[in-house]
Amino acid sequence: MASIPEKPLILVDGSSYLYRAFHAFPSTMSNGKIQTNAVYGVVNMIRSLLRQVESDHIAVVFDAKGKTFRDDLYPEYKANRPSMPDELRCQIEPLHNIIQAMGLPLLSIEGVEADDVIGTLASQASKQGMSVLISTGDKDMAQLVDENITLINTMTNVIMDRDGVIDKFGIPPELIIDYLALMGDKVDNIPGVAGVGAKTATALLQGIGGLTDLYDHLDDVAALGFRGSKTMAKKLEEHKENALLSYELATIKLDVALERKPEELTKSQPDTDRLIELYGQLTFKSWLNELLDGGDGVIKADAEAARKLTKSKKSSDKSSSLAASAVNIDRSQYEIVTTEERFEQWMSIIENAELVAFDTETDDLDYMTANLVGLSFAVEEGKAAYLPVAHDYLDAPVQLDRSGVLARLKPFLEDENKAKVGQNLKFDASILARYDIEMKGIRHDTMLASYVLNSVGGKHDMDSLALRFLQHSCISFEQLAGKGKNQLTFNQIDLDQAGEYAAEDADVTLRLHNRIFGEIEKDSLLKSVYEDIEVPLVPVLSRMERTGVLIDASKLKTQSVEITARLAELEKTAYDMAGEEFNLSSPKQLQAILFEKMALPVVKKTPSGAPSTNEEVLQELALDYPLPKVILEYRGLAKLKSTYTDKLPRMINKTTGRVHTSYHQAVTATGRLSSTEPNLQNIPVRNEEGRRIRQAFVAPKGWKVVAVDYSQIELRIMAHLSADKTLVNAFNEGKDIHAATAAEILGLSIDQVSSEQRRRAKAVNFGLIYGMSAFGLAKQLGIPRKEAQAYIDKYFERYPGVMQYMEDTRSIASEQGYVETLFGRRLHLPEIKSSNGMRRKAAERAAINAPMQGTAADIIKKAMLLVDDWIQKEGNGQVRLLMQVHDELVFEVEESSIVKIESKIQKLMESAADLSVPLVAESGDGDNWEQAH
Repeated sequence: MASIPEKPLILVDGSSYLYRAFHAFPSTMSNGKIQTNAVYGVVNMIRSLLRQVESDHIAVVFDAKGKTFRDDLYPEYKANRPSMPDELRCQIEPLHNIIQAMGLPLLSIEGVEADDVIGTLASQASKQGMSVLISTGDKDMAQLVDENITLINTMTNVIMDRDGVIDKFGIPPELIIDYLALMGDKVDNIPGVAGVGAKTATALLQGIGGLTDLYDHLDDVAALGFRGSKTMAKKLEEHKENALLSYELATIKLDVALERKPEELTKSQPDTDRLIELYGQLTFKSWLNELLDGGDGVIKADAEAARKLTKSKKSSDKSSSLAASAVNIDRSQYEIVTTEERFEQWMSIIENAELVAFDTETDDLDYMTANLVGLSFAVEEGKAAYLPVAHDYLDAPVQLDRSGVLARLKPFLEDENKAKVGQNLKFDASILARYDIEMKGIRHDTMLASYVLNSVGGKHDMDSLALRFLQHSCISFEQLAGKGKNQLTFNQIDLDQAGEYAAEDADVTLRLHNRIFGEIEKDSLLKSVYEDIEVPLVPVLSRMERTGVLIDASKLKTQSVEITARLAELEKTAYDMAGEEFNLSSPKQLQAILFEKMALPVVKKTPSGAPSTNEEVLQELALDYPLPKVILEYRGLAKLKSTYTDKLPRMINKTTGRVHTSYHQAVTATGRLSSTEPNLQNIPVRNEEGRRIRQAFVAPKGWKVVAVDYSQIELRIMAHLSADKTLVNAFNEGKDIHAATAAEILGLSIDQVSSEQRRRAKAVNFGLIYGMSAFGLAKQLGIPRKEAQAYIDKYFERYPGVMQYMEDTRSIASEQGYVETLFGRRLHLPEIKSSNGMRRKAAERAAINAPMQGTAADIIKKAMLLVDDWIQKEGNGQVRLLMQVHDELVFEVEESSIVKIESKIQKLMESAADLSVPLVAESGDGDNWEQAH
């Protein structure tokens, strides 16, 4: 088993971890001025490493600014890499400051990369007989491994010595450069040999040897017998120049001129005062508290942590993992269940457990077509098993029969009293439904728990949650299956590897539940949102997705043809206006036409300084110039065509004849559902083309489409939350709220209000909910800003409760960092105290709107629960819930029962919440969604 060398020289590849930390930790981590996720991630990794490895010699190495010798060798080197995001660039200086204040040597040498500095130091140390531990996530570093040099990826916790390199790549360290030269590297734009991937490179090197031997024995390549070997010699000859160049580019320099020798890279005493200042500035509270509580910033190795290595079954005793700082996960303790006897023993364990973490593994991510490959369980932290049922690769071990396993599991899975926890259990429920199992007892879901705890706290997938809450890096699917077109499906994964991956999913899920739910339990309202709204909605959404909606493909195809013709007309019109042909979809060409040739005013610039051509800019320009208006219509129609009229017919399931969307509970900040494939929320309703798309959502023969939506729900919530007497009375008296607002502001009776006056009042009513300013209102109504401000002032004069609500909400948000919905859902506002005025104002506007939008989201979810419960118990197969779009639920209802069912649904939806004003649901029906709406 690979082990950590005793008191090694530690060389940390800071640049390798910088981007990984930036993407792994939540982008919402901020001190109000800059993002801090990359700083936190890298420092956290270094702290973890220092806790587990005892050494006095260390250096943290970063790439220097500017070009390197490789750019001189090959100007296209790394040309494909996007420039560093501003949000990351601004974190480099504070990161360097912290590392230096920790007393750690920091190196950054111009003209070479961090790899070259590390390679030089490691090579020098190895020649002196020093042990070296390189902390990196870069596979290129494997070329440095020798009897004294070991690699550790501190973010994935894998240690790799010489045997580990051979086990991972199939070749020894001395052939890694040849391997990289043959394969090339798209990320670094190293060309390599066209048509040579990892498997081919390995076969060539194993069969013949390094690049020199390979080109000396090209005639022997065909005899190697791998796929494509007969034509490989010709490819190698054609691309020899690229291969040799790639070899040079991939070679880490071992002779960089350095001022300090390996033995001189020693830790010094941390600058405690400087660390306190830096941690305070970046709001790293726990680390700051360590120092304020008397700590000196010294992080000492913990012998127990260093001993707790976990062995990968795939790599036998050649590779191992370090325990993460927060949890120690030993994958060697997981079990793969392949016998009836052991399956029965596990059945006894899970049937008697208070809570079982459960997960399915499938051969696809489409819940309508995926086949079950295996199931995993965990009943306590560290005790997990994988039950494979359909791994079918060549020489796969014998597994238990899937149908027999499911028949035995069905009573447990369908038992409401057997509590289950999972990560995104909606997917698992849908998979089981394909095998006639209605999953019940869904008690917890870690994805939803994280979302309820803090919807904007970062991503809610399991890998992100494990990093955030456990400081543990899970085995990624790509590690097992590869990437791109050659990626394996789970049924093709080696059983030992699959077992570790799948059992870890269940184990980590249980650990996450124990940590996250413990936080939710501290607040009774938050717990209620989780237990009474989000978790019960899982089976409802699963049923709704699997029901799908009927689509008339012929209507969409006709519309596509018509849109194509209209797009051609718009193109010709645009060409005539511009005086030349250009690509209407190209921002660069549009910039040249609008701002260079036609000299239109520049409204806004992109981060790179170029004139923006986004929709907001074009809308503003369209008020005064004709071409931007044409471009807007063109873009809108092109998007409708690509997203809906062309795409929807291709999405019809061959078995059901319907389109099946996917609903997401853990995406939006406010609690609203979102959907993808297709995105039902974005079908336009205010233009004719969007409404025509809705005409293609049809009912089967003998049925009708019924749409029921809440009337002015956010305004009603505003009336309830603000308790403004005039607004509450208007709703309670059943008045037209927009006409009533106009009458209040203008001092008229309702019957005297003109349609234009009502339109303006409507703009104010809805605009204020979204924090619209006088400038925004003036722009929307086409009136002077002064007049718009006077209108708003008059509004607040007539509705003082609304003004008070807004002021109170801003104050509460600033004080506690979040606002709440009527039911207790928390909506966090990380920018509410930002020193950037624009960001702070945006957060304040969000603070005012979020309780209304969030409460509306809670109400529609509660309505879905009520309606679905009634459908399951009393629907008699005469009604199906198809879709949820904004404040609307869409159903299929048998024509013979339409009056009774429509009325029942309205009543159920109106009973979903008890407000101080009536909750009104309006319904309609027809042969298609547009008619019903």
